[in-house]
Amino acid sequence: MTSILNQPIDIERPLREWLDSPRRMLVGGEWVNARSGKTFASEDPGTTEALAHVPAADAADVDDAVQAATLGAKKWQSFAPAQRANVLWKAGELIHQHSEELAQLESLDTGKGISAARAIDVPFTAENFKYLAGWATKLSGETFGISLSDADWHAYTLREPAGVAAGIIPWNYPLAQASFKIAPALAAGCSIILKPAEQTPLSALRLGELLMEAGVPAGAINIVTGFGDSAGAAIARHAGINKISFTGSTEVGKLILKAAAESNLKRVTLELGGKSPTIIFADADIDAAIPVAAEAIFGNSGQICNAGSRLYVERPVLERVLQGVKQYAAALRIGYGLDPRTQVGPLMSKAQLERVRGYVQGGIGDGASVYHGGFVDFDVPGYYFTPTILTNTAPTMAVVREEIFGPVLVAEAFDDPDEIEPIANNTTYGLAATIFTSNLARAHRLAGRLKAGAVWINCFGVFDPNLPFGGYKQSGIGREMARLGVEAFTEVKSVTIKL
Repeated sequence: MTSILNQPIDIERPLREWLDSPRRMLVGGEWVNARSGKTFASEDPGTTEALAHVPAADAADVDDAVQAATLGAKKWQSFAPAQRANVLWKAGELIHQHSEELAQLESLDTGKGISAARAIDVPFTAENFKYLAGWATKLSGETFGISLSDADWHAYTLREPAGVAAGIIPWNYPLAQASFKIAPALAAGCSIILKPAEQTPLSALRLGELLMEAGVPAGAINIVTGFGDSAGAAIARHAGINKISFTGSTEVGKLILKAAAESNLKRVTLELGGKSPTIIFADADIDAAIPVAAEAIFGNSGQICNAGSRLYVERPVLERVLQGVKQYAAALRIGYGLDPRTQVGPLMSKAQLERVRGYVQGGIGDGASVYHGGFVDFDVPGYYFTPTILTNTAPTMAVVREEIFGPVLVAEAFDDPDEIEPIANNTTYGLAATIFTSNLARAHRLAGRLKAGAVWINCFGVFDPNLPFGGYKQSGIGREMARLGVEAFTEVKSVTIKL
């Protein structure tokens, strides 16, 4: 059995009081229980203990939220664009002001290291609201000339809010993901119903409180807690919802797309799974590439949709890279999320831990070798799994083809730089890719040929509110963030006048 970091940290008193008070969901400006009265526990994955109990919404509660959002959309659209911008900016400021509380809440609910929550999750969420505040005043139509000879014409387009929108988010970055749905929807003038993952509902509920404090009117923001097969399915089917944005697994994304098509053909944005390649050429700065390649898969315990889970290294430097990544992994400090020294926290749930273990066991059974990590027993409760590197893999293995969503890296060599493109593209996914090389001509050429929504060159995971993000192939439909992310919550209308 192996000991891990488990240093307690004092939870801020307001947060402790917040967790100890009854938690309800936000519908129409009111904090309400589920109609059924049912609740479920939000679990701390580092201890397996319940943090709080939240309402278990079903179709009736979703219907209430849609009715509230329909009225809320009218209220929100009566705000001038500059007023909406001010509200979104204030929301960003409130997130900054409550940053420590939110970071602790995110760490408790997800298991992620508090240092990462402080440095990444909360600041990015705040900045995303502030960035999108600017778009509230900048959405506009265009004017056009029409080539018809019998009269003078004036034609233009209007960009209008889609109306009632919905967002369904995953459990790996719940606070930031909430901002990916709520902020662009509100900037576009939509009302929105957010369903957080059942594993991590708490930061979304706290965010709802802050948004109401910032001045979002009743019904324009609704937070519905519940399970995917009840509340989530009801959202996907509801004819009163005009737009849905989902982030999660490809399998669930397909179900949402099917339900949207079979109901009212609501507009859909999907950001789904990934099996992203990290490609290291022999001419790269190897010392710089090694820690980035390691963090690309071991950061957030590997629970990242764009994780660099497939490592391809040009053969002359393969052993050097593998040794470097192994040393990096061995030095990572595994522990409870609220311990500030923790770099790798627990996996999200027992089911996720069993999934990751199953993939590693299956890979070994298929002939892969454990270069580092594997199965380790820890001496504390919680869903901990050590960073793992598998070698001697083959493209047909499940560990190479399928998304594991854990700290498991598969590594292979390549010999011909011209052959890496089809190897990297040999996946049903297309979310992201990373290239390390000192030859920028090669990097640009390869970036253009990789079927991925984001390509990082000599870096990894660079996210900015001004950069759109989304996937090719079965990694999704549409883009989030930036201008494209806001426009996804709008409809365009053409108007033509005969003068």
